Order: sequence, then C-alpha cells, then structure tokens
Amino acid sequence: QAHVIESGGGSVQAGDSLRLSCTDSAQTLTSFGMGWFRQVPGKGREFVAAISWGAGRTKFEDSVKDRVTISRDISRKTVYLQMNSLKPEDTARYYCAVQEKGPYGLGHHEYEYDYWGQGTQVTVSS
Repeated sequence: QAHVIESGGGSVQAGDSLRLSCTDSAQTLTSFGMGWFRQVPGKGREFVAAISWGAGRTKFEDSVKDRVTISRDISRKTVYLQMNSLKPEDTARYYCAVQEKGPYGLGHHEYEYDYWGQGTQVTVSS
C-alpha cells in the first residue's frame, strides 16, 4: 500500500511562492502518476495538477496553469508542486494522491486516485 506524505506548506504573503513536496515511500514505479488536489472547508477537493511517472506528462487545472508547475524525481519517489504568484484564494489544504492505473491518462477526479496523503496547509494572506 502506498504511503504518501506531503510537505512544504505554510503561511505566506500574496505574490510569494511555495514548493510542495510529495513522497510515496511505497512507489515501485508501477503506479501511473501522482496528482495534487486542494480543499477548503465546506467544499470538495479541487484538482490542481498531475504528472505521470513514466513519460512525465502533466495536466493542470485551468485557473492555476499559468502559475503552477509540477515535476518529479523518480530516484527520490517525490513529486513537486511549484506555486508562484500566490493569491489569497489559493488558501487551502493541499493533498497529494497516487493514481495506480491510467487507462485514460492523467485523472482530474478524486475517484481516479487510489491513495492519499494527510495534506499540507497553505495560507496566503493579502
């Protein structure tokens, strides 16, 4: 079973940058990819970005694609989410998840992901 751990969250000012990390200690390169979602209290999880382990293909939610990049380090079993020009509306708990299979490519729905971390909080103040 995957063991997914996020890190890198914190409290920043609008316009700042943050890099979130996600390590899947059980990663054996058999899973298809990793994704990032975010959630604010009272709402469902929103897709942010995803990357495949093999080809490094990426997928982004439209509202963040100009400010976010995602990358992977296979040797470290780690995926990074670089967020720039942060806005107060980016405030949320950010979750990383493992997509075991990718018959239709990178997923952007919660149900397409199999294992989840506990999340890391990002707070952006104006």
